[in-house]
Amino acid sequence: MSNSRSVFFISDSTGITAKTLGQSLLSQFEEIPFRKVMLPYIDTEERARQVAAQIKEAYEKEGAKPIIFDTIINKQIRDIITASPGFMVDIFSTFLSPLERELKSHSSYSVGKSHHATTDDSRYRDRINAVHYAMDNDDGSSLKHYDEADIILVGVSRSGKTPTCLYLALHFGIYAANYPFTEEDFESRRLPAALETHRNKLFGLTIDAERLAAIRNERKQGSRYASPQQCDFEVREMESILQRYNIPYVDATQFSIEEIASKIMDETGLANREG
Repeated sequence: MSNSRSVFFISDSTGITAKTLGQSLLSQFEEIPFRKVMLPYIDTEERARQVAAQIKEAYEKEGAKPIIFDTIINKQIRDIITASPGFMVDIFSTFLSPLERELKSHSSYSVGKSHHATTDDSRYRDRINAVHYAMDNDDGSSLKHYDEADIILVGVSRSGKTPTCLYLALHFGIYAANYPFTEEDFESRRLPAALETHRNKLFGLTIDAERLAAIRNERKQGSRYASPQQCDFEVREMESILQRYNIPYVDATQFSIEEIASKIMDETGLANREG
């Protein structure tokens, strides 16, 4: 029997709801390695039978029921998948049924309603524009547009600034820039002028030096840039600057990008542009 467990996120729409909730629940079981399979747009009985065959194959290979998170609306399609040897977590019935009883109203059970609602208004465009801003202002590439930023993430190279900025942009419409501190910045022991002007927008990311060295070695193995000594020096200097200037920061070592973004939103009071 394999130690891993297959997980299927199945939907007749994009699958975002099934994946988001499913991964949040799975994150509570850190000791189990999961093999995750995303299966969106399962909207015909033929495709459902193909999915059921995949689930059966995973069951026979691993000797354990695959976990299934689904947001399938069509009963015939759901029945086909339900008949497979998997453990079903029916997201809609689990959460909507109790809500229907409490609200004394019936759900419309509409496919993808939460996602379509944003495509026809300015919030969708806000997120796209925010993503472009994050890409244009990545790694200190364009300091002159910091006046447009909602937040500027600062930290050493490879501490998670770029993916966090993109996550904030894509999910919340936040205009997030980032600036990587270098040895030149550490030598001066001062904030660069471009950052000094926007101190109220700064938020720091720090990271364990050992973890940083491992990440950098994946990119430039055996280099001075990835050496434990260099990583330790940069992390210590970065934290010293953050503390000296009273810049809020979070240690990103043990957190996912989603968790880091959530902490930033909470600590800075940034408005969630998803409403």
